[in-house]
Amino acid sequence: MARTVARVVVDALSELGVRQVFGVVGDALNPLTDALRTTDGVEWVGCRHEEAAAFAASAQSQLSGTLGVCMGTVGPGSVHLLNGLYDAAKSHAPVLAIAGQVPLGELGSDYFQEVDNDALFSDVAVFRATVTSPDQLPQLLELAVRNAFGRKGVAVLTVPGDLGDRELSTDRPARFSLNPPVTRPEESAVREAAALLDRAERVTLFVGRGARHAREDVLALADRLAAPMVLTLKAKEGFEGDANPFQVGQTGLIGNPAAASALEDADTLLLLGTDFPYRDWYPEGRTVVQVDTEATHIGRRVPVEVGLVGDTGATVRDLLSHLAAPAAGTDGARDRSHLEKARERFEEWRTGQARLADPSHDKGLMGRLRSTFDNRSDDIRPEALAAVVDRLAADDAVFTSDTGMATVWLSRFVEMRGERRLIGSYNLGSMANAMPQALGAQCLDRERQVVAFCGDGGLSMLLGDLMTLKTHRLPVKLVVFDNRRLGMVKLEQEQAGLPEFGTVLDDPDFAAVAEAMGIPGIRVTEPAELEKAVRRAFDTPGPVLLDVLTNPDEVAVPAKPSVEQGWGFAVAKVKEIVRSHGDDGTA
Repeated sequence: MARTVARVVVDALSELGVRQVFGVVGDALNPLTDALRTTDGVEWVGCRHEEAAAFAASAQSQLSGTLGVCMGTVGPGSVHLLNGLYDAAKSHAPVLAIAGQVPLGELGSDYFQEVDNDALFSDVAVFRATVTSPDQLPQLLELAVRNAFGRKGVAVLTVPGDLGDRELSTDRPARFSLNPPVTRPEESAVREAAALLDRAERVTLFVGRGARHAREDVLALADRLAAPMVLTLKAKEGFEGDANPFQVGQTGLIGNPAAASALEDADTLLLLGTDFPYRDWYPEGRTVVQVDTEATHIGRRVPVEVGLVGDTGATVRDLLSHLAAPAAGTDGARDRSHLEKARERFEEWRTGQARLADPSHDKGLMGRLRSTFDNRSDDIRPEALAAVVDRLAADDAVFTSDTGMATVWLSRFVEMRGERRLIGSYNLGSMANAMPQALGAQCLDRERQVVAFCGDGGLSMLLGDLMTLKTHRLPVKLVVFDNRRLGMVKLEQEQAGLPEFGTVLDDPDFAAVAEAMGIPGIRVTEPAELEKAVRRAFDTPGPVLLDVLTNPDEVAVPAKPSVEQGWGFAVAKVKEIVRSHGDDGTA
């Protein structure tokens, strides 16, 4: 018996190892969800919002390396997928979105809920197509999946509502052939880069996500070059911890002074698997060698002396083989003062940060003095919350973080040691990603600890999908940095000399909201209660929401604070004080 369009699609997903499909049911999707209902090993996860479904699928793809799959029905259902799909696209995650459509005969008639999906997804998708005949399958599906993997992005397949249950006249199994190539640069370019590195006196490595699979090779290169290693946020996973004696943390707005100095003090920078976009944080006038799998990324952010297009691991191994051998009769050691200086600065910074993260910090003399300016209400410091979570979380926990201040505190106080994983909207920078990405992560392994660092603004955007966690009994631990603010926006305004405006949030008691949804909620208002509350959250089976009232005036000082930022902040604070004493804020 010939298979239907829906059955061909679902059978192929099962063959590809897809274990969950996320979405919201409805009309055009009914044949597909019915095929899922009758298929062992592929679970339908019904979400409350399609955006959450797309975030969940993206997270699964990034964590597992397999295809993430989400679905949205006709019109608004497909439109709602867009933000999560943009996050997948910017994260280079292979995701297949199946979009519903009006009946085939109504296409182009401005039918109820009709949206031109091929136009709608034209910017976000590396492949998009509308099925107009059952006999286009399985070839059209094969093309979609191959493009998603081969071009590391989103593929959208649109299925009209009257095609899903129609049979193919000629049926065959889907064939995908998804073996990725390992590329390496030309040997002449590797020799040129090795010669530059040999001549350099002070090399700093700038390491990104594209180097994570080559950890041991990169560590060997750092040792050979006596080079400190600055990490992008996405390289925390795989390169942090005591087993890496070269890393000095991150640069940029969420970074630290040691990393900024390691870049500034170098005469040569070696970029490995990173397309770090913030040009202001690259030092000027340095010799730069860049390694990336994408030729279009070479020199996109900073002028490059030598670009090496290829897999990071293969390229680093080639570089090691071409670096000059130690001279006979010597120990072959390079001058390590650049590395030692960077590491010393990093450890000093970490020691200072640890003092801020101590829940009893504000009881000391310096803490009391500081709190009179920035924490008069004696709220819990977000540094303390992040540090306690780091200390108590499992060494194989999966972390997600909302864009904004929650990511700042995770970056500085949560170490990606052991087998920990990290997912966030670190390229798109969307709000509301942490909870739905945690949902997708937890579906992959219901026994593994998953911790979401949620901002109160982000959580409230997609609050309805707390019910998805409850319905599917997903034991995600939601840690809410409840500062009653859009914290990053507040900081941006103040650094520009503007008084805070429009950032104050009229939040509910999130723990009580969780309880009303059937999820255990814990609310923390006192620093002395913090560790006990985090332990309780981690020890409680099932999903838990930990609502921690944190200091809204906490300042995250960037790695290289400028005079302009400091002056702007001071002016903003004066304006805020004046306004709080009766000014209506309109002047």
